[in-house]
Amino acid sequence: MGNCWFSSSSSAEDPTPTTTGHLSTVPSSISQSISNATSTSVGSTISRNSQFSERSGDETCPDGQILPAANLRIFSYLELKSATRNFRSDTVLGEGGFGKVYKGWLEERAPAKSGKTTVIAVKKLNSESLQGFEEWQSEVNFLGRLSHPNLVKLLGYCWEEKELLLIYEFMQKGSLENHLFGRGSVVQPLPWDIRLKVAIGAARGLAFLHTSEKQVIYRDFKASNILLDGSFTAKISDFGLAKFGPSESQSHVTTRVMGTYGYAAPEYVATGHLYVKSDVYGFGVVLVEILTGLRALDTNRPSGKHNLVEWVKPYLSDKRKLKGIMDPRLEGKYPAKAAFRISQLALKCIESEHKNRPSMKLVVETLERIESVNEHIREPRIRSTHSTHPMAHRQGQAPLHHRSPLHPRSDGNQNYQQSPRMR
Repeated sequence: MGNCWFSSSSSAEDPTPTTTGHLSTVPSSISQSISNATSTSVGSTISRNSQFSERSGDETCPDGQILPAANLRIFSYLELKSATRNFRSDTVLGEGGFGKVYKGWLEERAPAKSGKTTVIAVKKLNSESLQGFEEWQSEVNFLGRLSHPNLVKLLGYCWEEKELLLIYEFMQKGSLENHLFGRGSVVQPLPWDIRLKVAIGAARGLAFLHTSEKQVIYRDFKASNILLDGSFTAKISDFGLAKFGPSESQSHVTTRVMGTYGYAAPEYVATGHLYVKSDVYGFGVVLVEILTGLRALDTNRPSGKHNLVEWVKPYLSDKRKLKGIMDPRLEGKYPAKAAFRISQLALKCIESEHKNRPSMKLVVETLERIESVNEHIREPRIRSTHSTHPMAHRQGQAPLHHRSPLHPRSDGNQNYQQSPRMR
């Protein structure tokens, strides 16, 4: 799957990098590796003036493919500056450890596309962040060669002196996180059928990574990294922590523990041993979030309920108890049997022993079977507003903590806290 340009022990998603510095001070060995990587992986036939061409393959290969070489456009800093209106503050979509992400409008230069404008998301490296430099390499290394309908497209990059940028397709509907936990008139809760569609799409993307030529462990699967296009197709984004899986002679990869609290698998947190099925645990947590409408980790909840999985796990195996923890924003409009089957699947995914978790291939098959049943959604009965079930202690949703920066803000809030991370 190409050469890996980054250290196996490094991370790109730690919001507080252990080492900082301008790119001009990056060790010469790293600078040389990035120079070699861009020349070999991107290919000498692509120039800075090459015409924009969206990566093909998703339509012709619905199961995805690994490209023989990164098919990326090399953008100039000047054209990205123009596309983002000089990186104007009102075009900012979000901010993370890498830096800020801006919405941009790219005017096509090709004669056949004259006058056409493509909306893009531009991730701009904070020049003080070595962390961002590492993530930049990881994104190009993985997304530059992976093509799948359920992975966000990396369209190109820019590397000019101290400036490092990544250019992605723009995702109109934002993140799953925002739809599940966001508040405000512009944030519409997802109906059941869309939640199931999103779960299946994200599962397909993860299954593709796990079954590719050389297994890829995503390592940071969570609701904020699942983005939705105009038709609510789910696409996995942000490959800053992705790693190649173990060789045939090994069962796991040993690495520095990185990720997000609440989603990371227990064996990984405890030992640093990363398995392919460590991703499955994170997927199970997201399934629980989809069912309950609650965050994986929320310190604003009462004591004993901060960690969602630890709190609701006993309720997932009982049909009657499950009804009490379902997201009230569904207003009871969901098929009870399908919801219970998904809760059973979630329980298998969050097994404490990684060997007992299903493969993502099996997860996809299970979700597709649930969808195919197309169970009738009954209108809920009107009940007393004085609820005594477990969700009576929700105490409202916490503010939106960490949002993927590849999509627009929908609540107008410019100040976001980072989700707690492990470093």
